[in-house]
Amino acid sequence: MAKHGKKFQDAAKKVDRSVYYSPREAVALAKETSITKFDSTIEIHINTSLDPRQADQLVRDVVVLPNGLGKTVRVLVFAQGEGVALAKEGGADYVADSDEWIKKIQDGFTDFDVAIATPDMMAKAGRLGRVLGPRGLMPNPKAGTVVPAEDLPRVINEAKAGRVEFRLDKSANLHAPIGKSSFSEKALYENLLAFMDAVKKAKPSGAKGAYVRKVTLTSTMGPGVRVDASQAQSMPVYSD
Repeated sequence: MAKHGKKFQDAAKKVDRSVYYSPREAVALAKETSITKFDSTIEIHINTSLDPRQADQLVRDVVVLPNGLGKTVRVLVFAQGEGVALAKEGGADYVADSDEWIKKIQDGFTDFDVAIATPDMMAKAGRLGRVLGPRGLMPNPKAGTVVPAEDLPRVINEAKAGRVEFRLDKSANLHAPIGKSSFSEKALYENLLAFMDAVKKAKPSGAKGAYVRKVTLTSTMGPGVRVDASQAQSMPVYSD
C-alpha cells in the first residue's frame, strides 16, 4: 500500500483519531487539514445501519444546500415543444430536443453535470442508459430530475444553486459534497446542517436501530475527521 506524503502526514497529526468531534469542530478541522493546491471539496460520508438488499431500507433523495457547492454546474435538459423555451429561459446550458442530440450523447458527449428531462422525452432519454447511467447522469423521477415543463426553471435553478442527490450504496453508506475548503466555517456548517436534516427526513420505513452509525468529514486527499453521530443528528442553527 502506498505511503501517504508528508503533507498528508502533517495534516493527519492535527486530527485525533480517538475523538468524535462536534459538527462545528469537525468542519473547522476539515478546512484546516485540506492539503491540495486547488480549492478542495469538503465531503461527508455516513455509515448507516440499513440493509441495501431490502427495498424498504433504501435511501434516495435530494437536498439544495443553502450556500451552494462553489462550482459552476452545467445543466442539460431533454425537452420538446414548450419545454425547449422554458429550459432556455431557466438557464439550461444545453437543450437536447432532437434525435441529433441523442446521437451526440450516444457518441460520448457528457460535458454536463446534471441532466433533467420532461416526461415526454424519457422514451428518448431512456435510450442513453449505458452512457448516462454509469456517470450518475440519468434523469430519474425519484431524484426529482424528471419534471413537467413548467417546473424546469425551478429545477434548473436548484441544480445550479447547489442541488445534491444522495443515495445508499451497496455498503450502506451515503456520500456527498457539502462545499469547498475556501468556504467559511459558517457556510460549511449550514450546508452540513441542511444535508443532515435531509438525511433524517429520508429515513426509510424499514430502518432498524441506530439509523446513522458513523459520520466523517474529509477534504479532497485529506484525512478523515470523525463526527459525533448523535450531535450530527441534532445540530443547532449556527451562531457566532
